[in-house]
Amino acid sequence: MPSSTTVILSNSTVFPDRKSAIKKLKLSVSDLPMLSCHYIQKGVLLTSPPSSFSDLIFSLKRSLSAALSHFPALAGRFTTDHDGAVYLICNDAGIDFIEAKAKHLSIDSVLSPLDVPICFKSFFAFDKTLSYSGHYKPLAAVQVTELADGVFVGCIVNHAVVDGTSFWHFFNTFAEINLGKGKISNSPDFDRNTAFNSPAVLKFPAGGPKETFDGNSRLRERIFHFSREAISRLKLRANGGNMSNGNCDAVEILGKQLNDGWKIVNGKQNDDVPGGKLKISSFQSLSAQLWRSVTRARKLNAAKTTTFRMAVNCRHRLQPPMSSLYFGNAIQSIPTVALVGELLSEDLGWCSALLHRNVAAHDDATVRRGIADWERSPRLFPLGNSDGASVTMGSSPRFPMYNNDFGWGRPVAIRSGGANKFDGKISAFPGREGNGSVDLEVVLAPETMAGLETDPEFMQYVSVPM
Repeated sequence: MPSSTTVILSNSTVFPDRKSAIKKLKLSVSDLPMLSCHYIQKGVLLTSPPSSFSDLIFSLKRSLSAALSHFPALAGRFTTDHDGAVYLICNDAGIDFIEAKAKHLSIDSVLSPLDVPICFKSFFAFDKTLSYSGHYKPLAAVQVTELADGVFVGCIVNHAVVDGTSFWHFFNTFAEINLGKGKISNSPDFDRNTAFNSPAVLKFPAGGPKETFDGNSRLRERIFHFSREAISRLKLRANGGNMSNGNCDAVEILGKQLNDGWKIVNGKQNDDVPGGKLKISSFQSLSAQLWRSVTRARKLNAAKTTTFRMAVNCRHRLQPPMSSLYFGNAIQSIPTVALVGELLSEDLGWCSALLHRNVAAHDDATVRRGIADWERSPRLFPLGNSDGASVTMGSSPRFPMYNNDFGWGRPVAIRSGGANKFDGKISAFPGREGNGSVDLEVVLAPETMAGLETDPEFMQYVSVPM
């Protein structure tokens, strides 16, 4: 297993290259619950650039400064007023930029182990830092670590400032500027006149909130890769099909339409294929299989309730829709519950349909009910697995993670740090080859992971990434 020794060479502050025209932004009912979550830590592994590492650092700092001028919120700090309302002050205070080296590590040495090596945690700043710390710490940081034959660019952003959509918007823009494009593709929308804007106040104890889960549990972390073809088979099975009696044509249709299944059409998820018979999406099929297999590996009592939580983007679910470029958190968590015995005795289609109905029903009225419920009882987002029977799905294979070309090619891989990791935390990434392939970053207790790895129903769909 590769060593975690990473040497920090320098730590400096990068400021926006223009003063912010925005003075302050109030945290919304979707932002505030995230103050007890860790900063988001996601990064891209790249081959070595053609330039020297010192030239790369100079270029990245300049590009980051330009990117921050488009995203002034990230260069600010939090403040809480006398009424308890939390604001983001866009005061151009800057973000951290860390230069590091781990030249004893190669791309192959960090990607070849079965489990994700611990060294990746050292490629990110603000380890296990709660987002409430944005009152006195930078709201973002970038760490650039030089490897023997590559470079890792780690982006760290306060979770009360961004959700996954906004995080990757910023990260993509940073790369786009370094690539040399004169004008950015998409400018963020900082309008706060949305359904998530509220006078409700979340009260905190002196010193701020605590973690909502035990961050010191023994865990294993592994990336499972699912090819386009494997997900096609899963989707067909979830929708009641099989691989015999001429159904290969159905698989071909699914394969051709797989990418469309991730998209939004007229404010609704486009999960269907021609004929109207197949309703359950690719991602719902994959999520259902994971939920079943993890639950089986945990050897839980049949009478126990298990929960699958999925974070959903609400921008397009509201009517009228929010801007797709809204910068901030605009997510809600959808819990789906089932008895363990029922989940394991029924087929994949039954489990997939549970998830599908919940996601499909999460419309404008549901989003607004969730906001009103939170306003009646403001509370932190309950990350964790307190009952030992939960699975939490985060991130999304729709996020443009492999668009982060800084000028010498697409990333080799996407990895995260130690933030917000607990037994049952799953993060979904697109596969590098695209075409609807998916990588699942799975974090489980060691004995549960061992059970998952020997579950034939799950492992038949897992393949080696291209």
